[in-house]
Amino acid sequence: MARIAGIDLPKKKRGVIGLTYIFGIGRSTSSTILKSNDIDENIKVQDWTDEQVNAIRETLTNIKVEGQLRSEIQLHIKRLMDIGCNRGIRHRTGLPLRGQRTKNNARTRKGRRKTVANKKKVSK
Repeated sequence: MARIAGIDLPKKKRGVIGLTYIFGIGRSTSSTILKSNDIDENIKVQDWTDEQVNAIRETLTNIKVEGQLRSEIQLHIKRLMDIGCNRGIRHRTGLPLRGQRTKNNARTRKGRRKTVANKKKVSK
């Protein structure tokens, strides 16, 4: 089992897919990492040798991944909230940031529906 950047990579997956389990690495970055270390993308993670795993670890020292990347993202969000720009205000209130409509949708950001009681209509 390969453990890289504090993540146990799945054994049965191909190398290019297995590396995407690390936060901050997508398909294109993982294929670039494997090409730079002369590792075939189709080799499964369980078939990597120790030298190949160490070469991947060395390459990842130059890339921000996992905790370091998460903390940097949090700092960027905190900066937006501190300066009080529109994106920061939307972060603070828990609404979508990029111009989406919120009348009907946006349940992911807004959370579960909170029903508001209406006044009863008075019939004449």
